[in-house]
Amino acid sequence: MILSDRDITASLKSGRIKIAPPIDKKTQLGSCSIDLRLGKQFRVFNHSKIAYIDTNNPRLTAGMMGEVKLKDNEPFILQPGDFVLATTMETVTLPDDLVGRLEGRSSLGRLGIVVHSTASIFDPGWSGMIVMELGNMGRMPVALYPGMRICSMTFEELSSPAQVPYTKKKTAKYIGQKAPLASKIGDDK
Repeated sequence: MILSDRDITASLKSGRIKIAPPIDKKTQLGSCSIDLRLGKQFRVFNHSKIAYIDTNNPRLTAGMMGEVKLKDNEPFILQPGDFVLATTMETVTLPDDLVGRLEGRSSLGRLGIVVHSTASIFDPGWSGMIVMELGNMGRMPVALYPGMRICSMTFEELSSPAQVPYTKKKTAKYIGQKAPLASKIGDDK
């Protein structure tokens, strides 16, 4: 079952869902979702430094990506064909009986911007900054600004609380992330 605006509001008020900084309900609360805003931190690929990505290499992230931090009102220009990691301004904490699902906004999708490639699900017990996999599928560069509504999150109730929520998984790689961390696929066994 997907939570409605009433259920989201009640869950925020009771602390079942935690979002910091608090959302502006007038602009960010939809009928069944919350819009999240683009943060100032990005991680971009250093294309000319590596020949290819080796998913079996546990030191995969060393030198693969560089960090970009924007100032207020400074745009991030997402070039056609580019793929970057970016954060939302908000940190989200979910209880053990809710799943968060990230979706793009139609207004940006119509410009060719996708906000996730595959990682749209945030497990029960998730706590941390939301990291998006931004891509520009269009033919024109697009300026993205910190604070703009970039994606939405819906919340789905589980039939029962998860037995092993994300924060208790031994294999959880991104617990409490506060920045767009590069892939840790090299840590997989």
